[in-house]
Formats: sequence, structure tokens, C-alpha cells
Amino acid sequence: MCLAHGTLYANRLCMQARKLEAQLDEQMNSYRKLVSAKASTKVDAAENDLESGLDRLLKQLQQVNSQMQAWVSSGGSEMVSHTLIRHQEILQDLTQEFHRLRASLRAKQEHASLLEDFREFDRTRLDLEGGVGSTEQALLKEHASISRSTGQLKQLLVHLFFNVQLLGESIQSSAMLAAAFQR
Repeated sequence: MCLAHGTLYANRLCMQARKLEAQLDEQMNSYRKLVSAKASTKVDAAENDLESGLDRLLKQLQQVNSQMQAWVSSGGSEMVSHTLIRHQEILQDLTQEFHRLRASLRAKQEHASLLEDFREFDRTRLDLEGGVGSTEQALLKEHASISRSTGQLKQLLVHLFFNVQLLGESIQSSAMLAAAFQR
């Protein structure tokens, strides 16, 4: 590849990276607002669209960074090497924030779900206390107890899953960044 053609290629990659970062920043602002305002247990279409759009843009930015890394590794300029490091840092920051926000949103949804379960349990308990001690009422009471226990177990599993997922993603991001600095 001739020097002029290589420089144009590097400039195009840098422009693509900046464009993707701007799009990510815009969508991340919308996602932050959604996470801070979300209080329901239901996942809606706007939330799914934002998450999938952010995920897609993060993957595109990773791909552009990989192309820049390949160009730098094959003898590209020192200036592009410094630019690449900055784009990799931005990618890592955006990826970590996205995963943190997504985990926060899931935790809010789980919390809202547990509150709904508790309210249902409380209504069932009040209904039982107001009535006579029939077999039906005993079964309803047992059902409410099982529902509450299931909800607590569900919350524990969701928190455990997200913590493991965040840990894995953090390790993966750190490994990618370390690999980029070693090159």
C-alpha cells in the first residue's frame, strides 16, 4: 500500500471511529435517561431498540479499532498509533458504561417485580386473615409463601448472574486493552 493511500485509509478509519463515538454518545445519553426514569418491570420496545442499537454500534467501533490496529501493526504511522489508543480507551469506557447501565436497569426491573410479588403476597395474607380457617385459605396462604420465596430466589439469581456477567465483560475488556498495548 503506498503512503498516500495508507494515510487516506487511516484517516477514513479515524473518521469512522469518531462518527461511531458520536452516535454512541447520543444513544448512551438516551439510554441513561431511560435507566434513570424506568420503574416498571416490563421491557418495552424502545428499551430493546436502544440496547440493540448500542450493542451494534459498540461492535462496529470495535471492528474499526481492530482495522486501525491491523494498519498500525503493518507499519502505520506513530500518530495513528496514539489515536488508536485513544479510540480504544473510549470504546472501553463506553462498553463499561453500557454494561453498568444495563445491569442497573435489570436490577431496577427485578426490584419492581419483587415489590409487585410482595404486594400480591400482602394482599393474599390480608385476605386470609380476614376469613375463616378453611382448607382453601390454607392453600392460598401456602401459595403466597411459595411466591415470596420464589421471588427472593429469583432476585438472588438475577443479581448473581449480572455480577458474573459484568466481571466477565470487565476481564474481557481488560484483556483486549492489554493486548492492544502489547502490540
